[in-house]
Amino acid sequence: HFPCREALSVCTLILCLGSHNAITYCLDRSDRSPVDLTQPDLLQKLDKYMKPLIRPFVYKWAVTQEATVKEQLDCGVRYLDLRIAHRPNDTSTDLYFYHGVYTTLTVETVLQEIRSWLDVHSREVVLLSFSHFLGLNQDLHTGLISTIRTIFTARLCPTTEVVTLRNLWSLGYQVIVSYEHSMVSLYSDLWPHIPYWWANKCKAEALIEEFEHRKQHGRPGGFFVTGINLTEDLKYICSHPTESLKDLVMSTYPALLSWVRGQSPGSDSRSLNIIAGDFVSESHFVPTVIALNQHLHDVIELCL
Repeated sequence: HFPCREALSVCTLILCLGSHNAITYCLDRSDRSPVDLTQPDLLQKLDKYMKPLIRPFVYKWAVTQEATVKEQLDCGVRYLDLRIAHRPNDTSTDLYFYHGVYTTLTVETVLQEIRSWLDVHSREVVLLSFSHFLGLNQDLHTGLISTIRTIFTARLCPTTEVVTLRNLWSLGYQVIVSYEHSMVSLYSDLWPHIPYWWANKCKAEALIEEFEHRKQHGRPGGFFVTGINLTEDLKYICSHPTESLKDLVMSTYPALLSWVRGQSPGSDSRSLNIIAGDFVSESHFVPTVIALNQHLHDVIELCL
């Protein structure tokens, strides 16, 4: 989505499209998956004894993306927010994604799908952010890192590399992996955790106010995410019993995207870097961000 320039740093200039909680399109609707262990004790108990009533309620507030990972990549997403878990009482080493409940697809399966997509799109670069590890011990972390390195092999960009598109293309690097765990220091091909600006608001106006306040203090160095994903609280859910997270998100996207149109990519202290949202393929989110990059391209063309 952006032409190559020798001095163009992916880190500091381009606005990247991000998917918040990217792998929730395959949350387990069956009775096999318990509610994840981050949920309140009361909800876990209600789900255990009143599953037919509670599970649909949990599900409609847990799904953040309906498009598959391939469909997200096809529409322009280049940053994937991956929340990893080991299911309780699971004797296998299989890992899943989670948000409310666990997914049906394993982490390895989804990573293989991403690898297959990269095989076809040899000049694309993706950022994979592994975080929120639930139920992983040291051995499971070691196994996950081994899986990541086995699947992506020489495509993994090391932390020592100069991150320009021209350089990444010339060396065949297509994947930047950030890993939110202390083990990251042991591997040169794993990047530290990418900061994520989360406003924890359920109203667009409050979210925008929070981000404008943060921008006054300047952006983090390198990669960072501005998450325009809204967060419903218990009061909101109880007062909107017939709605879902998608209803909330879609009703507020016009205001949120209006704010996004006023943002700018670049190295300025108030510039943004990665913008992540929910239901990214369902709105004008993708073309809005791409249009901002086109503006940056025009500025660079004038300077060259």
